[in-house]
Amino acid sequence: MYSHGSESLIKQAREIQESELQKFYSRLVKLLQAKELSHETVDSLQRLHIILFATKFTRTAELSSLCTQFLRSLESRQSEGPAHSFTHILPIINTMLTHSPECLTEDHVTLLSKKLVDWLRYASITQGGGASSGGFFTGPRLRQPMPVAELDGTVSGDFFTVLCVGQGFTEDQWMNVYSFSMLRHWLLTYHSVSTGSTTADTDDRSEVDGSVVSMVSATSSSSRLLPPKERLREKAFQYCQRLIEQSDRKTHRRIDAELQKACLVEAVGILDCVCVEDASLVYRTFPCIKALFGRLSSDLSFARVLLPIAQFYLNHGEMAAVDCESVWKVVFGRFPAELFNDAFLAHELLRFLRLNLESLQLRLPQYTRSFPNLLKFLAWNSPAVVDDFVDLLPSLVTTGTAVELLHTLLDLPCLSATLVLQHRSTCLPISDTGGRSLVSLDAFRNPSFRGLFLFLLRGEAGDTIDRLSTLHEQLAEAASWPRVVQCAQTVPRLKCSLQIHYNYNCLKAGCFTHLILVMLERSSLLLSLRTFIREVHRVFSCHLLRLCKLQPSLVMDQSHELVEFAGTTANVYNKEEMYTHVVWVLGEYLSVSCDSRCSVRLITSCFEALEAVLFEITSSTPPPGSPCPAPRVITTLMSALAKLASRSHDLIPRVSLFLSKLRSVTRCGSVTWCSDEEDLVAIVTRGEELWSLLKTPGVAQSVLTPSAHVTTPQWHKDTNVSMPLQMRALTSLTHSQ
Repeated sequence: MYSHGSESLIKQAREIQESELQKFYSRLVKLLQAKELSHETVDSLQRLHIILFATKFTRTAELSSLCTQFLRSLESRQSEGPAHSFTHILPIINTMLTHSPECLTEDHVTLLSKKLVDWLRYASITQGGGASSGGFFTGPRLRQPMPVAELDGTVSGDFFTVLCVGQGFTEDQWMNVYSFSMLRHWLLTYHSVSTGSTTADTDDRSEVDGSVVSMVSATSSSSRLLPPKERLREKAFQYCQRLIEQSDRKTHRRIDAELQKACLVEAVGILDCVCVEDASLVYRTFPCIKALFGRLSSDLSFARVLLPIAQFYLNHGEMAAVDCESVWKVVFGRFPAELFNDAFLAHELLRFLRLNLESLQLRLPQYTRSFPNLLKFLAWNSPAVVDDFVDLLPSLVTTGTAVELLHTLLDLPCLSATLVLQHRSTCLPISDTGGRSLVSLDAFRNPSFRGLFLFLLRGEAGDTIDRLSTLHEQLAEAASWPRVVQCAQTVPRLKCSLQIHYNYNCLKAGCFTHLILVMLERSSLLLSLRTFIREVHRVFSCHLLRLCKLQPSLVMDQSHELVEFAGTTANVYNKEEMYTHVVWVLGEYLSVSCDSRCSVRLITSCFEALEAVLFEITSSTPPPGSPCPAPRVITTLMSALAKLASRSHDLIPRVSLFLSKLRSVTRCGSVTWCSDEEDLVAIVTRGEELWSLLKTPGVAQSVLTPSAHVTTPQWHKDTNVSMPLQMRALTSLTHSQ
């Protein structure tokens, strides 16, 4: 939240009128023409910065002259008189580059690149104001300039960087810091600058005027002859190399250690940028990056640094023919396994995966195999990362991982509970509100169940488990834990994402078969969370319809399992959604027209199973504690029986007899299996419609089992009808002169 004063300033910046803005620009241009920046100029620059951020740089046409004035001010040199305070101008130029790079020309790019070289490489190496030799009678003539120091306290023996310290900084040292902070952004975006008139002046002598030449890394004459962009890349390379060397120094304060990590992240990112622009630098950079990874890879406190290193390996490892296996073992192995509770790392790693999705899929088989590990971030902090995984999950689906990935998603609440047990058992005692030890914690520590928990904590795909019911019993109390409940709420959304994004064309029919088997099996093997189970059943149902519609022969392939599921009466009451859809696909696709393997014997077997269930639920009261069967289940069963009978006419009398009995029973009054009168009327009406159809078997078959040319008409291609001729005539008329 902003303070009241800040909100007022932002509101004023957003509501500034065009005329007032023009006056403000004109006044600022005049102020910038002065040799020194007054307080009014500084205040105006700060106000401009607020305007740019508040309006997202939507009004850029008026700023072309102001941009030119900024860059002219950069051309002034310290030797020509009082220096301008570039510290206020450079952030504004960086903002303009972000929102409207078209404001800059090639001349501007050349100029700013030269200035960045000056500030990065030739800042003074003596401390700024405040450095004194000490003593009560110390006067101005006795003050000696003190050299800047390294973070470990030793005197700096090379050029100034952001990791140099002192009692005060000079202006060019501050510009060194600011230049480094915007360097990567500049390298990434100056390519989009419009090409304008360019200056042929390549004399860079101004860049070393008045500067202190480094004692160790003196600039070579060949470097001075490079064009400005190439020279900036070279200086950026040297600067980052020095930062990596400085980061190995032992610090005395924690804040300095964090500064080292932040600078390493930026330095590796900049080296990646310059190597993308100039491939010849890859071979010069890799030894340094490889050594840095070797130094940091064993210490996971440097995880935020190791991710940019992984990006460098991904971008350039193939070109340099470097073995990257150890890098991916850390990224896909240790990071999720040991740092799953680090929210910042989770965000950074998932962002890395999303930005490099195509490369990871094509070049790294470790990526798709590591989904059990990656899902630990989701299991631990579901609300914060669920959007990332909605985007990532489809990329993890292959023929080899689809089935196990589905199992893993269904076990995600169990994984969440296991991570809680693992994390808390090592640092805090776990007990319920009454102070008693938890059964799940005892099971987690029990060697008899250790294999179950290790399966959930596995790092790569490939393992299986057959004791899920035992695992669910041990984790039953975890169903009320907030983290587990949150995790369970995300699973249906992820399954919907898979349903939408599954690339079915890439999966083999055998994989489809396994998916159906998993859905039938796992509908009974879920952690006991009522809402979770209901939502999973709903998603399963939609998924089943999609698979069978795509490949109807799957119903024939899995007819035994589907009929067994549909013939279990208990499923009517505890798996209503799933059961209804299984019955529907049996009635719809168990047909010779969908698969020539379908036989009368199989149709009869399915018919008898459904008939038994329908008779049982309409002739007895529901089990204790169970509601009446849903009307949709009953009507779906009746429709499926009628469809099957229309394909085997010997079954029609049996359906007709049931439907006639149903009509006569309901006339006697209320029934125990339907408590709502309107629902009962709807059921009876549906039964009468089916009964009427079955009186004429030929009509029943046409209506209940229509042929393909009826369900998917292509009359515009049928030569036996007049529509193709009419369409050709109309086409000829519309194209004639």
